[in-house]
Amino acid sequence: MAPHYILLGILLLHTSPCSSFAAANGDTLTAGQALRVGEKLVSRNGKFALGFFQFQPASTISKSSHNVTSPSPSLWYLGIWFHKIPVFTVVWVANRDEPITHPNLNLSQLKISSDGNLVIVVNHSSYTQSVVWSTHIVENRTQTSSINTTISDAILLNTGNLAITSKQKMLWQSFDYPTDVGLPSAKFGRNKVTGLNRQGISRKSLIDPGIASYSLELVDISGIILKRRNNPLVVYWRYASSRASALNLLPILKSLFDLDPRTKDLFSKITYVNNNQEEYYMYTLQDETSSSVFVSLDISGQIKLNVWSQANQSWQIIFSQPDDPCDPPASCGPFTVCSGKPHPSCDFRVNAKKLVSVPAHVLLIHMAVEYALYGVGNCLV
Repeated sequence: MAPHYILLGILLLHTSPCSSFAAANGDTLTAGQALRVGEKLVSRNGKFALGFFQFQPASTISKSSHNVTSPSPSLWYLGIWFHKIPVFTVVWVANRDEPITHPNLNLSQLKISSDGNLVIVVNHSSYTQSVVWSTHIVENRTQTSSINTTISDAILLNTGNLAITSKQKMLWQSFDYPTDVGLPSAKFGRNKVTGLNRQGISRKSLIDPGIASYSLELVDISGIILKRRNNPLVVYWRYASSRASALNLLPILKSLFDLDPRTKDLFSKITYVNNNQEEYYMYTLQDETSSSVFVSLDISGQIKLNVWSQANQSWQIIFSQPDDPCDPPASCGPFTVCSGKPHPSCDFRVNAKKLVSVPAHVLLIHMAVEYALYGVGNCLV
């Protein structure tokens, strides 16, 4: 189920004129330190790691045009992944739409900036820096004041949450800005005071974590909704969230998981909170250290519960919603039809009228691309 990636472990790094930061280590990045390619933070329990990585293969497929692009320079991302699992599985990406290209790779670093933000910067020979990504921390402070970076830390917690703290106060956390994965102990929902909504957005493909078509969020009154975000916007799955429905559903859901040998005694608690401050769902595990679980908004547009099987050395999909993989709109490419089968969902059954105006060589290219995209697992969008 999970895609394969490659992580470059050892690189010869060129020292930049602007780079005078000490190397980071352990689970914490402090002011004056920098994280570079080939280095990583590891949570204290050893379960998660943070660092720069690249997807494999390096050549990319553009699904918007359904054309294979020519091999491009390697694209690198900063993210968090399961550290002990042999199948490289990313759970959070910082610069998902702003990858770092190979020419800038050895000039890039993660550090705490002078205003207290965690930033990815590229150092240039002209003694200047360009910011690739930033946490954009907003505090109630004057324009001239800033966080004292000497007491600001970025720490990778045992839960897989990357947090920035200052004077024991949490200023920012990656759990508030998920990509397409919800980890145990992360809140899924909204802050009624600040307006923060922790929505998940699907990635473009197995090798492109960029923001794509589907989103999952908890909306006031509407409840939990799955929607295609554009061209056109379509809500295709909904759960009317309320205290009454949660009180009925969550105990049943936990009981069903306990009946499955793969998830029996796995979950400690599945909770729903709704008060004046916030509304959210959250799940926790009995054993946070040895059990590896995550909920994902798949590229197919389905919500999936993924559990690591030590015996099979692979991720097992325990639960999918909606049940029918054809429910998400535009779940297959223009030259395939959604069959409803889980593996794969898309068949090469083509409308004959479409073929009239399509040159043979173009059709072959499209079919080859769609086989690569949709032929393994569920189809991409």
